[in-house]
Formats: sequence, structure tokens, C-alpha cells
Amino acid sequence: MSNAPRLTALDALHRSLGATMTDFAGWDMPLRYASERDEHNAVRTKAGLFDLSHMGEITVTGPQAAAFLNFALVGNIGTVAVGRARYTMICAEDGGILDDLIVYRLGETEYMVVANAGNAQIVLDALTARADGFDAVVRDDRDAYALIAVQGPESPAILASVTDADLDGLKYYAGLPGNVAGVPALIARTGYTGEDGFELFVAPGHAEQLWQALTAAGAAHGLIPCGLSCRDTLRLEAGMPLYGHELTTELTPFDAGLGRVVKFEKEGDFVGRKALEAAAERAESAPPRKLVGLIAEGRRVPRAGFPVVAEGQVIGQVTSGAPSPTLGKPIAIAYVDAAYAAPGTAGVGVDIRGSHEPYEVVTLPFYKRQK
Repeated sequence: MSNAPRLTALDALHRSLGATMTDFAGWDMPLRYASERDEHNAVRTKAGLFDLSHMGEITVTGPQAAAFLNFALVGNIGTVAVGRARYTMICAEDGGILDDLIVYRLGETEYMVVANAGNAQIVLDALTARADGFDAVVRDDRDAYALIAVQGPESPAILASVTDADLDGLKYYAGLPGNVAGVPALIARTGYTGEDGFELFVAPGHAEQLWQALTAAGAAHGLIPCGLSCRDTLRLEAGMPLYGHELTTELTPFDAGLGRVVKFEKEGDFVGRKALEAAAERAESAPPRKLVGLIAEGRRVPRAGFPVVAEGQVIGQVTSGAPSPTLGKPIAIAYVDAAYAAPGTAGVGVDIRGSHEPYEVVTLPFYKRQK
């Protein structure tokens, strides 16, 4: 039975809402409830409600928790203030990306590391191995949390109606404990859609109560339930990387244009430092390929793995592609040879089943919300 997909605490509720379910990283997850375009547009203009309980929570505690995370991850976790969060990565010794992560500092000596569903076990195993010699404890808390997200411009008003937590004081990349609709939660403001929004970490037994309360509170604001399909088009428009597409073990953070997350100035050694120093030098002198945005001139949709072409040569590869509801055209993220990476470079196309479709090279992201 070990091959059966895992179910979130909201599984029965998704089915009662008529969700189309899909296996995602070993979990049965809602792909869409009705129209993915409507769900996408709701998040851009009003609000959407997501079940993200497949994400992997790992708690790190102990007197040397900060020193340990500084050694195990590429970021400077020691400088994260209590109540704040940081986007970072965990790399292999050779600099390859094992996963991208968000680390929350919950207390003086307590951190929560949130990993992608498909990599949660890999991250847990790596952290456990790397903790050797540190006065720190790594705990698998994947079963301790359900995760519900409210995303979109109406999300602050919706959440404010069901909590007395100080949402105005909650900055981007921060988290604070509070009660939401009578349920104790860690309220975070990180998001993966390009919009303002909140993530609510709660006990699985409270998930359904919270979902129903948010649904009721959001009804007047146009909030609707949203699946993984629109989550993908939203993050794609916002130029946010997805592990397994823009980020892989074959690439370092510098290859992905995310070298800024690697903090060489922090004290002491960290896993992958030597390889990453070499990668940083390579990226500065002659980057092999760069991550760019591509906007279609036609209607045909590029998909991950499709070749990017120019002057009859393959010059890169699409990592993610989809129709963009906001732009009204197909878009893609791709790694292309540095010589073709400048915005507006002429003659770039995508080979879509043998025909070379013209594309415009643009700087990421495709979409930025108006502050």
C-alpha cells in the first residue's frame, strides 16, 4: 500500500467541491475545481484559497540551530530575526540544488524549514546527516501541519475579518502566531503567486474548520478555491522558479540566476561552499546559459523540454510553459545561450513539434503587481 498517494486533511472536502484530483509528488492534490482560468484571474483580481498541505515542514531546535542551518544551507540563517522568514536553498557538495526552501525563525532557538513536497524526504535526510556534531535536533513535522493559503489583493481584508492578529505589522517574508477563526495558526506572508497573501500553518484536525471559515469570510470578496494548475500559471507569470523545472541537481543557484541567495560572507564553512565559489566565478566571467522569459507571437503553447532555436541552431531549452491568462498569450521560462539572452533579441523561436514558432525574449518576471 506504500504506493498509494498521501491524502491531505482536506481531501474529502476537495472531493465534495468537485475538484479534479491529481497525483503530485506522492500526494493526491486538487488540480482545479472548475475553470483554471477563472481560478487564476480570481487570485490576480480578488482572492483564491489553496490547500498546500503537501509541503514538507521540518523543525530545527537547539542551542546551535542557527549555526547548524548556516552550515547546512547556503543562506545566512543566523541573521534572520525572530518572526521573520528567508528564501534559501540547500545544495549538494558539488553545488547542485537539492531544493529551494523557506526558513522561518519561530524563536531564539527554533526554526521551521519548509521544503517542496517532492524533495521533503531528501531535505530531511540531508539535514539529519548534516546535523552531526551540532547541538541541534532535526524533527520531521510533515504530519503536524496542514497548510492553507489565501492569495490575492482581497486576502488582507478577508483574513482581517477572522483574526485579531496584527496583519498590518506582518511584513513580506515574516510569520507570527495567532488565532484565525478560532484556530491556532502560524500566519506567514510569503506567497508564490506574485500577489499579496498569507499562508496558515495549522494542526490537520483544524484544517476543515479553517477552510470553511475562510470560504464564508471570502464569499463577499470573490474568493474561490484554487488548484495546483492555476498556482503554476500564477508563479510562471511572476517569474518564480519551480523545483524540477528551473532548479535541479544539475544546476547551481548561480546557473539559475539566483546566486544572491548564496552568502559567502557568513562565518565558517557550509556544504557546497568550494563548488559554489567556482560557480560564482564562472557565472561572472562567461555564463553558459541564462534564464529568460519568452512571450509567444502566435497561439501555440511551449512545454518543458522543448528546444529554443535561433539561426537554425538549438540555443536553449524551455523549463516551464503555459498560456498566460493575464497576458493573453503563451509564455515560457527557458535557459538560453548568453548570446541570445538580451531582451528583444531577434530571431529566437521555440521548436514546437517541428515548426519554429517566433518568441520575444523578455526579462523576468512577466507580471508584477501594482503596489
